[in-house]
Amino acid sequence: MRPTAYRRNARGLRDRQAFERVRLQAGALFAAGRSQAQVARELGVARQNVSRWHALWRAGGPDALRSAGPTGHAPRLSDPQLHDLKRALREGARAHGFDTDHWTLGRIATVIEQVTGVGYHPGHVWKLLRRRLGYSLQRPARRAVERDEQAIARWVESDWPPIRQKRPAS
Repeated sequence: MRPTAYRRNARGLRDRQAFERVRLQAGALFAAGRSQAQVARELGVARQNVSRWHALWRAGGPDALRSAGPTGHAPRLSDPQLHDLKRALREGARAHGFDTDHWTLGRIATVIEQVTGVGYHPGHVWKLLRRRLGYSLQRPARRAVERDEQAIARWVESDWPPIRQKRPAS
């Protein structure tokens, strides 16, 4: 196996569970007396990774190979604050002082600050909506205000498709 097989087993670069399974497999192989080179070949990972895992395993056993949890900053909004934000978005934009019920990222950033006291840049509001709230992009259908559905229906019945006359054979 090539070292890239390690990544192929994961759903993405941050799939902690898949990476943890591979590390725990390495720990089991260390306990069985396999060398670092054998473990690297068998699991399809780089020797540098196996060397680091072996040092952790020797120092703390299999528990040292477990995932430490998500990395990075803690979310700025707690789960109760997200719940409050969802409720506020369901109330509509007019309930929060806007002249239409059309939500924009800037308006949502304003509501987030009003409801939770946490300031978000409008460019980052989309990440919050997509990743933590599970929203998807919705765009309103663009139609002219003057559009007359009855006139369109009459036109389709009477003029569409155009009647083609056959040319006389020459």
